[in-house]
Amino acid sequence: MKTFLALLLVLLGLLAALQYKLWYGSGGQEEVVALKAQVELQRAENARLQARNDALAAEVADLKSGGEAVEERARSELGLVKPGETFYRVIDGNAAASPSPEASAPAADGTHP
Repeated sequence: MKTFLALLLVLLGLLAALQYKLWYGSGGQEEVVALKAQVELQRAENARLQARNDALAAEVADLKSGGEAVEERARSELGLVKPGETFYRVIDGNAAASPSPEASAPAADGTHP
């Protein structure tokens, strides 16, 4: 009977040690929950980056396939115009009336213009 009781106590101690390792040890439940949250964050970031890559790939394909996209970019980003066209810039009246920041800032040598 004493050996049975001793064996039972040893087995219960082993069970307690294994449960402790499962819940609180390295690779335990706490760490698993944290890693699952980290995986979800990474999946969301990957989805965002994949959408960005898809948009860039579509833009590249558009630029390679047709001249209209190239012309549109040249006009908007570089301000290019075709021969015979006249370029007009329309300025908002409110923006023109307000002083520019450069006009009110002192010069580099500390003097005012």
